[in-house]
Amino acid sequence: MNKITSIIAAAAFSATALSGLAMAQDNPMVGGAEMFADKNIVENAMNSADHTTLVAAVKAADLVETLSGPGPFTVFAPVNAAFEALPAGTVEELLKPENKDQLAKILTCHVVAADAMSDAIGKMIADDGGTHPVPTVGGCTLQAKMDGDMITLTDENGGVATVTIADVDQSNGVIHVIDKVLLPAS
Repeated sequence: MNKITSIIAAAAFSATALSGLAMAQDNPMVGGAEMFADKNIVENAMNSADHTTLVAAVKAADLVETLSGPGPFTVFAPVNAAFEALPAGTVEELLKPENKDQLAKILTCHVVAADAMSDAIGKMIADDGGTHPVPTVGGCTLQAKMDGDMITLTDENGGVATVTIADVDQSNGVIHVIDKVLLPAS
């Protein structure tokens, strides 16, 4: 009887380990790094080669502790190229300590206080007739739409970002990688 219990326990442990492995493999790679569903938004972003500017900005804006917290958060995470597309000198200027509040405002306009996977966002867009308002932690309202099978987000200035990698599951929410920095109304 003890041997049977041990076999059942070993099988249950193996099934649990395999399902955990399958879940890790289901999470997309971002910036050449594996994203782990048991790590938080900041821990995973720090491993992405495509998000070094975003991580530096989050640090400069003193948002590391917040985005490492329990959430849930949905973060629309611009890649380095999105920051590079801003006018020359913009990123360097925003990273200065005296511009911390402005930087925090921009960054929190990429954060929603919910765990919204792409299928849920797509359903909200459809339910709202093609455009769904997305209020952010920073007080901005983004407009979510579908462009074919891709989600787009329009900021308050008419800038449009496309979700290029969706549903990167985190322990405290989800990251959707985007190709443009979203800006609050001027």
